[in-house]
Amino acid sequence: MSYNNTRSFGGRNNNPRRSFSGNRSKGGGRKKQYISPERFINKSVAMATEAPKQEVTHQFVDFGLHRTLEANLEAAGFTAPSPIQDQTIPLAMAGRDVIGLANTGTGKTAAFLLPILHKLAGTRAVNSVLIMAPTRELAQQIDSEFKKFSAGMKLYSAICVGGVNITSQIRQLKRGPHIIIGTPGRLKDLLNRGMIRTDYMDTLVLDEADRMLDMGFVADIRAIAAQLPKEGRQTLCFSATMSDGVKMITSDFMHNPEVVSVKVNETSDHIYQDIIHFEDDSHRKEQLISMLQQSEFEKVIVFGETKFGVQRLSDLLEKQGIASSAIHGNKSQGQRTRALKAFSTDAANVLVATDVAARGLDIPNVSHVINYDTPQSYDDYVHRIGRTGRGGKSGTALTFIPKRSMR
Repeated sequence: MSYNNTRSFGGRNNNPRRSFSGNRSKGGGRKKQYISPERFINKSVAMATEAPKQEVTHQFVDFGLHRTLEANLEAAGFTAPSPIQDQTIPLAMAGRDVIGLANTGTGKTAAFLLPILHKLAGTRAVNSVLIMAPTRELAQQIDSEFKKFSAGMKLYSAICVGGVNITSQIRQLKRGPHIIIGTPGRLKDLLNRGMIRTDYMDTLVLDEADRMLDMGFVADIRAIAAQLPKEGRQTLCFSATMSDGVKMITSDFMHNPEVVSVKVNETSDHIYQDIIHFEDDSHRKEQLISMLQQSEFEKVIVFGETKFGVQRLSDLLEKQGIASSAIHGNKSQGQRTRALKAFSTDAANVLVATDVAARGLDIPNVSHVINYDTPQSYDDYVHRIGRTGRGGKSGTALTFIPKRSMR
């Protein structure tokens, strides 16, 4: 596999100390880390069939789930759980607090939803489960999975996220949902208004805890958790990393948690990573358009730095006859939902996104991730390229680097 204007580093004129991206984002945000371009290259790619397999010891029928849950799983074609499901479902069903460490795309949503639904099938307790997620999109994905697994069980959910009219969310809450799914900021707002009853909440889920902390939600998470009952509460925490922040909040919120880790390498061996040099912005656009017109670029996420830049780039691609959708902070929730649906259903084969808008996305079969603008940090890079090569499949990640950065 090769790309025009792409090469590895190591020549004597390379200067790893010279920044290629500037110190600050165009919006004047947090200072950008210097990342050596060499870290964006990994051409020694393991085939997906060579990816290490973790042993699974159960079938879904072994867990003793409620019969309707078992029927829904069977109807959806699910027989064997993923490793994270295999190890966490029995613990969660036994009432243990669990910290699940797993890469995205490994089935962690079902790992916490199935035990919760099993319990609710017996108790039918309203306002008893609170699930926190970092983004609107992830909250919606969790709700979609909830509806799929709970079909016929007469269990109901409410989604509480920012960017959507709060009045409709208050109406949902007044109906007494069994599960409340939301982002920390909106959940805190509704709690402060007295719209969420916490008296009988016996289950708290923190999904993608590391991302919520990265996005600055730690104070909101603490404020929300402080209003939940401490005695008799089960807490389930899922994260891609066991960062210091995750360790701190789990030590505060959880009781003797069981840690389950099925995490693989930081950047998957089966993601081909390389760089593409460009002379100037016009040259970068020309190369991007040329690539996206090639048949191998089947389903592509392009990351940009600013909301304005992402929208402008998506509009440009559309003018070039490349079906494209854009998601960023200036989009309404309805617009973001439509953009994601177009990408998920292949009505658009390119999604142009900012980092924040794309957090938590779980879209299968993404063939390529392209970093049109370089990420703010290497952690952001790892998160971006993790949108491809999911579930052990191969993927490709390409990063644009200006030629002047290597002079």
